[in-house]
Amino acid sequence: MNDHAPHADHAHEHPTWKQYKWVALWLTLITVFEVWIYYTPFKETPYYIPLLLVLSATKFAIVVLFYMHLKYDHKLFKALFTGPLIIAVCTLLALFALFSHRAIPQ
Repeated sequence: MNDHAPHADHAHEHPTWKQYKWVALWLTLITVFEVWIYYTPFKETPYYIPLLLVLSATKFAIVVLFYMHLKYDHKLFKALFTGPLIIAVCTLLALFALFSHRAIPQ
């Protein structure tokens, strides 16, 4: 009986050290860009908060895909993660739209 045979069925692809270095570099660059935006006059524009939210969501996606190995997981696990995430994002967007009139000073 081969003890290694069951492990062959569960072999998963994982990022290489080179991929981890690139991911870390991109996360660092996005973070540096976020900090730079904070210290520039761009902070006074109406695009400041949406841009930071997009950058934050991008970093979240990168971390989930590579460091949590979602990119290499089974499709079922991807669906179990992304399905509720999409529902949560849609709920937040609906609440933002519903209560956006309160954010505007009168």
